[in-house]
Amino acid sequence: MKTKEKTMKRYLFASDFDQTLTFNDTGYVLSEIIGVPTEEFKRKATGMARLNLVQQGAELAYLLLHDPEYRSRVRREHLVEVGKSIRLKDNIRLLYEILDHGIDGYHFDFYILSAGPVEVIQSALEGIVPADHIFGTEFRYNDAGEIESLVRATAGYGKVVILNHLMSDLQIGADHVVYAGDGSSDVHVMLELNAREGLTIAVSETRHVAQIAKRTVLGANALSVLVPILDTIAGWQRPRVREFFESYGFLIQEWDRAQTDWLTLRPVASQPALSTTTP
Repeated sequence: MKTKEKTMKRYLFASDFDQTLTFNDTGYVLSEIIGVPTEEFKRKATGMARLNLVQQGAELAYLLLHDPEYRSRVRREHLVEVGKSIRLKDNIRLLYEILDHGIDGYHFDFYILSAGPVEVIQSALEGIVPADHIFGTEFRYNDAGEIESLVRATAGYGKVVILNHLMSDLQIGADHVVYAGDGSSDVHVMLELNAREGLTIAVSETRHVAQIAKRTVLGANALSVLVPILDTIAGWQRPRVREFFESYGFLIQEWDRAQTDWLTLRPVASQPALSTTTP
């Protein structure tokens, strides 16, 4: 056992939340809960992004602090409710377990870095990811539960700051960091890691992030991000990757490589097929 621990390679796996581990955006779900038309949220958030009024990814935080329609209606309990309502990608719990101890010779510390309210993420991932491994936008509340002020916004360069703190605390170099994200809020941290030999994974084809990330993975299954990890970090060949997925009950049904690796994961039991892509 001691020999195994000495040879274990330790990595840090950090992931965005909205649209990376979920199918829905927190802002849309929250708007539905408090009775604001989702198109109204989209209009306001898009306008702020175009005018560069706030840090990319922090649009919801700005609305909760400064927009009368949101500030007057939203309470902390609404954010917790959003977490219970938001639709998560499949197998996040299994992804956490595999990264923790499922890849022979490797251990990945799993953290969330998101511009979303921390209450939403902690509520959504309760029992899956420890609360102290989740970094999101934090607010200060008054006695009535109303949002009073901003404590920290984990967006844009704010993610770089937190990631650097984590690397220092865990004593892990940037070349042993994997970051997965989907949008403009992830650009700063991806550029930082690319320059320092980390592995960056885009989970969407959003132009800004897909052009920056070293790999791209698209799919409804959170396990999809394992493909570039097993390939790039562990150095496994395709037969071993296939065997690994099969050991957890999934068949890689299709895997065609052009500019992107296209995979379809089919559960061994007769369940709906899972589609995945990587570059």
